[in-house]
Amino acid sequence: MKEDKRKTCIRPVPKNKLSKEEYQSVLNTVSRPEFADLPPSQIVPKLADKGIYIASESTFYRILRAENMQHHRMHTKPPERVKLQTTFIADGPNQVWTWDITWLNTYTRGIYYKLYMVIDIFSRKIVAWEVWTEENGELASELVERAMLSEKVKIKNNQKPLVLHSDNGAPMKSYTLKAKLEVLGVISSYSRPRVSNDNPFSEAQFKTMKYRPGYPKDGFATIEDAREWVSSFVNWYNNEHYHSGLKFMTPNSRHNGETESIMNNRIKVYEAARALNPSRFNKGIRNWTPPEKVALNPTDEIKDKLKIV
Repeated sequence: MKEDKRKTCIRPVPKNKLSKEEYQSVLNTVSRPEFADLPPSQIVPKLADKGIYIASESTFYRILRAENMQHHRMHTKPPERVKLQTTFIADGPNQVWTWDITWLNTYTRGIYYKLYMVIDIFSRKIVAWEVWTEENGELASELVERAMLSEKVKIKNNQKPLVLHSDNGAPMKSYTLKAKLEVLGVISSYSRPRVSNDNPFSEAQFKTMKYRPGYPKDGFATIEDAREWVSSFVNWYNNEHYHSGLKFMTPNSRHNGETESIMNNRIKVYEAARALNPSRFNKGIRNWTPPEKVALNPTDEIKDKLKIV
């Protein structure tokens, strides 16, 4: 007689099938406090050391999958992920920096120079830059340390630490850079996953640079040419560029604490002009006051509460 292969036939119960009591014993075992956070690969040997055998390791796994218990099994809430801080507020220079790397074209197709640049979000000042032929954490570490020396930034006890923000590129998240930042007492911040505009200050600065008149669209002949051009740009940007986000002050003026004197002088000029022609200032004089606080990736609530940019 041939075996009945119809799906509707009644099949005999396997001799090795667990009884209901054994099945429940597995569930009770994995839910015990000493086993609740362990996988079957560790539970089964521990039971064996106590002279206990309930079921095979694979059976433990099968039952956990069937009961959707392969992860958290305690009678408490699963542990919550700690949300990393993504918003940082600066009310002065050298509190929050952002940095990034952009590629500079060369005369040779497919070959690029890499421009590293660090920016202070409060003043928009370029505090450090360098052009290299490669991207790695060691070069980034060198640049950040140089920037801190140049800006005389020393993280002391009970002092608000410097925040360094970047995207999630390999040089930014390298062990070498992370280790250096830890030694320097600097907090690392990274762009949120799948958020394209989480490094807006660096991105805006690179855009300003590449749309600057005289930027060599066809590329640079040598790395020395690239460094010379970037040096000239940084000097212009920090000392001559009237930044719209700073109420048209230069980054260096803002960085060096000249905001109040410049603002007061402009107000005097406009007040004098209004005294001569009041009808031209029906809505008052122009507001020359730059924002007191600048935020990196602020939430809508923070924007409304603090009126920051």
